Amino acid sequence: MDDQSREPATFKGRLQLDAFKYTKAEPTRRNPPRAASSPIRPDTAIQTKSEDAPQSPSLSPQKHPSPPPATTPKKKKKKKRTRQATGYAPPSTYAHLPLLPDAIAPNLLVLFVGLNPGIRTATTGHAYNHPSNLFWKLMHTSGVTPRRCYAEEDRQMPALYSLGLTNIVARPTRNGSELSKAEMDDGVALLEKKARTYRPESMCVVGKSIWESIWRVRHGSNVGKQFRYGWQDERENMGVDGDWGGARVFVASSTSGLAATLGPAEKERIWGELGAWVRTRRAEREVAETKEDD
Repeated sequence: MDDQSREPATFKGRLQLDAFKYTKAEPTRRNPPRAASSPIRPDTAIQTKSEDAPQSPSLSPQKHPSPPPATTPKKKKKKKRTRQATGYAPPSTYAHLPLLPDAIAPNLLVLFVGLNPGIRTATTGHAYNHPSNLFWKLMHTSGVTPRRCYAEEDRQMPALYSLGLTNIVARPTRNGSELSKAEMDDGVALLEKKARTYRPESMCVVGKSIWESIWRVRHGSNVGKQFRYGWQDERENMGVDGDWGGARVFVASSTSGLAATLGPAEKERIWGELGAWVRTRRAEREVAETKEDD
């Protein structure tokens, strides 16, 4: 068809032609995932949010498990070192060690009765000379001695403070378990003789086992529930001789470092009772001596 046969363009045709023109479409606005028409599963919601934008941990619907709390490691308890009881040792075992002489004199305020010398005591020749033994410390803190004395002064105790030292068994051993009950019981008669000879006002038994031996010899039975620390009945006085009523008996706790039955406070209380009596009697003696001098 040639140009002459074409019909001329009309105004109506031009309007229809505008419909085929290209125009830039407006950007379509996406709705957020919450406005989606179809329901969203929880597992896909988490994925969608993570893809769209980083989420704040506080707004995240998923709760992350918190790390387990830090646990403090438990401290291991230190095991106390205890010495095993060695059992009876015959006198020949320590026959090479010297015997410990008594520190004794007439009319003492107190004659202290120990169990027997230990190896260090026998070797050095001074009573209660082991570093772990509390004898000299308790003598001072209780008021029995006005100052802290030491094992090297044991021979001077009668002259200084009217205090004496002896033992129920003379031979030395490593510890009390190496003694037999028989030899402890045999020592009771010698204690009675010393009491009658020197006539102390009182005798302090340093340790329960010593008093158990004295009781066993006197009564033919174990002390049992009748045992108590402190002053004993006058019927238990030692060395009774004629018109002399004997020495009063005070049972004190053991001062050995191996004796852990009683705590420090209880030991101080027991020894404090003896100390109070000693201070009173020492003051009364000083007053009596002053009157005699006048």
